[in-house]
Amino acid sequence: MKDAGVAGIGSITLSRRERPVMVERRGAGMVLITLRAADEVRAADFGEVDGEVDDDMVAVAETIIKRRSGHFDPATFRDRYQEALRDLIEAKLKGRKIEARPAAPQAPMVDLMAALKRSLAQESEPASKPQSSATKAKPTRKAAADRRQSNLLLPVDGGGHHPTASRTARATPGRKKA
Repeated sequence: MKDAGVAGIGSITLSRRERPVMVERRGAGMVLITLRAADEVRAADFGEVDGEVDDDMVAVAETIIKRRSGHFDPATFRDRYQEALRDLIEAKLKGRKIEARPAAPQAPMVDLMAALKRSLAQESEPASKPQSSATKAKPTRKAAADRRQSNLLLPVDGGGHHPTASRTARATPGRKKA
């Protein structure tokens, strides 16, 4: 394939649906890429901006872009759904009884602009400033492995429940057969 400069085209059945695929050589192996039919692909049509753009919002966006620009490292992101699912499977294997957690109460609406401004203000404060015990987050079991960018998280009162864990622990109805 490499010497001829070609890729293979075929089809595969995924989730009870046949999909077109392309197979090409990458390094010492091969990669399979699912393709889209021409009628599934549309040109992006975002339209024009109507009216004035808020200068304050543009300034906040520019500040965030300048401060957060850097090298992308995919190892900094975690799949919290997979971790919660793995914990659930381990608990079942150990014979522990799994109980559905109650749904978290609906969080109040958050003013996004105010939250972004607070985040920027906190980021610009000196790191040596001590935090009060009320603002310190409770350490979790996997706090050392949590490498999320905490300054980008919005302050939302959710009762202290981890949304992904509560979603995975709830009993889910069976899938409908087609």
